[in-house]
Amino acid sequence: MPNDPQARSFRRVTRLSGDDVYLFNEGSHFRIYEKLGAHLMDVDGVSGAYFAVWAPDALRVSLIGSFNEWRPEAHPLAPHGSSGIWEAFVPGVQHGASYKFHVVSRHRGYVVDKSDPYGVCQEVAPRTASRVWDLAYQWGDEEWMAGRARRQALDQPLSIYEVHAGSWRRVPGEENRSLTYLELAPLLAEHVKSLGFTHVQFLPLLEHPFYGTWGYGATGYFAVTSRYGTPQDFMRLVDHLHRQGIGVFLDWVPAHFPSDEASLGFFDGTHLYEHADPRRGYHPDWNSLIFNFGRHEIRSFLISSASFWLDKYHIDGLRVDAVASMLYLDYSRKAGEWLPNRYGGKENLDAIDFLKRLNEHLYGTFPGVQTVAEESTAWPMVSRPVYLGGLGFGLKWDMGWMHDTLAYMASDPVHRKFKHSEITFRQLYSEAENFMLPLSHDEVVHGKGSLLGRMPGDAWQKFANLRLLYAWMFAQNGKKLLFMGGELGQWNEWSHEAALDWNLLEYAPHQGVSRLVRRLNELYCAERSLHARDTGGGGFEWIDCHDADNSVLCLLRRSEEPEDVMVVALNFTPVPRGGYKIGVPHAGTWRVLLNGDDEEFGGSGYVRARAFQSEPRAWHGRPHSLSVALPPLAALFLKRDAGPGGGPGQ
Repeated sequence: MPNDPQARSFRRVTRLSGDDVYLFNEGSHFRIYEKLGAHLMDVDGVSGAYFAVWAPDALRVSLIGSFNEWRPEAHPLAPHGSSGIWEAFVPGVQHGASYKFHVVSRHRGYVVDKSDPYGVCQEVAPRTASRVWDLAYQWGDEEWMAGRARRQALDQPLSIYEVHAGSWRRVPGEENRSLTYLELAPLLAEHVKSLGFTHVQFLPLLEHPFYGTWGYGATGYFAVTSRYGTPQDFMRLVDHLHRQGIGVFLDWVPAHFPSDEASLGFFDGTHLYEHADPRRGYHPDWNSLIFNFGRHEIRSFLISSASFWLDKYHIDGLRVDAVASMLYLDYSRKAGEWLPNRYGGKENLDAIDFLKRLNEHLYGTFPGVQTVAEESTAWPMVSRPVYLGGLGFGLKWDMGWMHDTLAYMASDPVHRKFKHSEITFRQLYSEAENFMLPLSHDEVVHGKGSLLGRMPGDAWQKFANLRLLYAWMFAQNGKKLLFMGGELGQWNEWSHEAALDWNLLEYAPHQGVSRLVRRLNELYCAERSLHARDTGGGGFEWIDCHDADNSVLCLLRRSEEPEDVMVVALNFTPVPRGGYKIGVPHAGTWRVLLNGDDEEFGGSGYVRARAFQSEPRAWHGRPHSLSVALPPLAALFLKRDAGPGGGPGQ
């Protein structure tokens, strides 16, 4: 009861030290989730939960929930000095209890019920209450975590399978429902492992009220979505993937958040989390709110959120969404719709500082993790260390490659000779950043069609072009990402309301696409020439990038060992080319490690040779040359045989 002396004494219990408050208000408390939110605890032998929330402009804050019939007068919170934090210990609250904060503002009589910004679990949407939850879990991924730093180094293969958890598979007999985390674990691990991907990347699993945002309209920055199970269920999914040798990246969304009343917006009757001026605080593209990155407590909140997923859920990397929208004050805005920075420029100085602090903290605290920026402009040094003037990300999505390549591949092969620069332009900048090559979810939605559907020609040519697209991605320097369904050769555009078309694997052409993806991953992981110098420079050389008339490209991939070289030749037309001459750096027998036109992949089988012998004739500025048959709409990956007659120095 509110007038009970014992209850009043319990309300004075605190988990906050003076240092906690100071660091939070200073913007440098990056584990504040251990203090704010809801925490089960015992006080003097009495079990209950401690609650704390930041609401500096509230007149009163009280706790409402399933344990007090949602009555605001039952459990008022007390202010913690002048920190802006309200707190209380409530006896008898148990694991799983639902709750919200009832906030009475000092301003304009504003009264609202808010879910917990630091809540670690929420009711299943569309309900919005937070739930008291103990995150205890016994992990079994010690081997993975111990070796993660080496596995995820930039000289190691990184091939990511991007997944939307709600639509990867469905259960047709139960109203087409999504799989739970526990149901997903064995099926996803088996599929990913069979295809040779090194990692899974989930579209955002932060709690989000509207399923149709795919998680990008996040409201729970510390709560994994309850649509598919409990926090421990998601931990078991990550744990299982790790035990199978598969890393886990998570999409994380600090750029903006929805304006739902129960969420962060106008939290205490003021623009607490977002900028008050809509020229800074409103995002016109997504009808959402933009964090005030210059506010110290928001920096503590967001960097703590990123840390939380790496800490509590053993996430191996974060793909940071919409970085470009954070960097530019005029992003998607016309003249007069944005405010310049203090120097009169369009750069968002607060966001830049935030991103640098974020990356410095994550890389300094969690060994072996990677952060990946979705950044679509030419902002310099996104993936360079902060101490060198960069933003500090480990990798950056190469959006330019994605758009140029897909535009080129969608064109009729007869016209490709006129678009040759679209496919070669990337190498002018490919070493400027640590790039990841994404064929992501964004490219198979909103009327764009599937990758297969965008390829030109008849059915056979469409499949051949798709296989060639994948071969081209794996031939490039840069880490790889493929959205789910790409490995099946989906005809249909992705829909978050339906499962992938798994029945396609009953048909030979789709089986061929899947086999090719598996073989490309195997080759990429096995051959250091294809991954060791994905970043940092020196791993890619053109042999010939000028044969526009034939739409043929020839290139070299190198590892740190001078003799470890892979030759890749790609024919972007359906015309086979016999006797095609390619300059190579060494004499010997060059074996075909992969032919994208092989019949096992659904190809024509035009080239059946498994090896080509070099000739002592200089070509393409190389001392030796090969005369090869180039299959139609396909790539050849060639490596010099290290056996008799093909070893070093031959």
